Amino acid sequence: MGKRSKKTAEEVDVVLIGAGIMSATLGTLINELHPSASIEIFERLDEVAAESSDAWNNAGTGHSALCELNYTPQLPDGSVDISKAIKIAEAFEVSKEFWSYLVANNLVDHPESFIRSVPHMSFVFGKQNVSFLRKRYETMQEHHLFQGMEYAENHEVLQRWIPLVMEGRSANEELAATKIDIGTDVNFGALTRALFLHLVRKDKVKLRLAHEVRDIERASSGRWEVTTKNLTTDRKRTVSAKFVFIGAGGGSLLLLEKSGIPEANGFGGFPVSGQWLKCTNPEVIAKHHAKVYGKAAVGSPPMSVPHLDTRVIDGKSALLFGPYAGFSTKFLKNGSWMDLPASIKFNNIRPMLAAGMDNIPLTKYLINQVRQSPDDRLAALKEYVPTARMEDWTLEVAGQRVQVIKKDGKHGGILEFGTEVVSSADGSIAALLGASPGASTSVSIMIDLLARCFPERAKTAQYLSKLQEMIPSYGLSIAKDEQLCKETRERSAAILQLEKQVEQV
Repeated sequence: MGKRSKKTAEEVDVVLIGAGIMSATLGTLINELHPSASIEIFERLDEVAAESSDAWNNAGTGHSALCELNYTPQLPDGSVDISKAIKIAEAFEVSKEFWSYLVANNLVDHPESFIRSVPHMSFVFGKQNVSFLRKRYETMQEHHLFQGMEYAENHEVLQRWIPLVMEGRSANEELAATKIDIGTDVNFGALTRALFLHLVRKDKVKLRLAHEVRDIERASSGRWEVTTKNLTTDRKRTVSAKFVFIGAGGGSLLLLEKSGIPEANGFGGFPVSGQWLKCTNPEVIAKHHAKVYGKAAVGSPPMSVPHLDTRVIDGKSALLFGPYAGFSTKFLKNGSWMDLPASIKFNNIRPMLAAGMDNIPLTKYLINQVRQSPDDRLAALKEYVPTARMEDWTLEVAGQRVQVIKKDGKHGGILEFGTEVVSSADGSIAALLGASPGASTSVSIMIDLLARCFPERAKTAQYLSKLQEMIPSYGLSIAKDEQLCKETRERSAAILQLEKQVEQV
């Protein structure tokens, strides 16, 4: 039952909550597809992209499943399932298509400020892991999305690929790696800022920083009344919107619960904090140029996959290793310690308890991570950089992630490691929950959201024509059409100035 509309509510077509990569992407898509739509964006911090989208708060890996071993699980019969990897790789190509459109049409400047070519590598040690990686490579090579991937066990080859990782190793150690040069490093903070810089120039778009959303209620008219508080002046204001998107990262769950939509029932959140070791020695940084992903230890969660990452942030090379997980009851890096307790409701307590019982190993893992000493962290780093010295590295706090817990008929509740879009039956409100590979696949996620929330508009010739202009592969399958994949990658690589990618294809 809707409440009576407030007389003071100002009307807009769209409200976006959170000024991260998801709202920036959705806002840009809506503005391109429907320029007359009025959009208002609310962000509780005093700058955009300050939470998970910030370059230091995520790994910056253009998640395309080229190196992430958790996207290619080994099945009981020994075969490797690459179906999830194919889906993610295709979605990342769609993101690059959209970013290329933005650059080609001067909506975003300087692609090198947000995307760079960096080889993606998987690296393992030990007989069993080497066998797995070899099988993974053989399976992936059969699909055109992963052609160009190289495999090596030979130490001399590995020395050329990753000299820092190989320095100081025993000649007898069983090692293997794959390498593919079309990988990228993405500064999602820079991209988010560029998208908002473009959006705020539009008369129909308003960005409100230091504005916290306090309530979301449905009016009798069917519109959504979003109550906000200006954290600078303490002034409250209510905006009435036809459509609301909650893209507030870890804060999305609490806001979704305020909406009261039945589709939100049963969803919970499990917060996981992260830390990196950041290299401070320019000589060490210069020895490494790749994103090297390893294999999570047996019993460890997917988010614990260790990786040694070349980053390019604000034009400077950087080197990160991690992540070291931790536990906090905050849902945002700048959140409240009461976030987790406040999220527990009658309709989600059973799924949350059930997921907790099924994930005791995760709880133990997080406890052990929290208890780690500097020596423990250095020991983990030395598995990838044998010559590492603690004086060359400093500990940095990364972004806060909230993994999705949802109802499950068999277990009562399950913990999901991915992204989940929750929307009302009529499509008038939607929220994005979860974490990786969200940012990298943001364009596909938002296009699917628009089709779900505006089904009639999404079928019109004008909408489809504009979407195909922005994403030429729309309606086709890069995963199934090898020639389309080749042409798409070549076009994106040229516009985004990813020269290595052109050469590789």
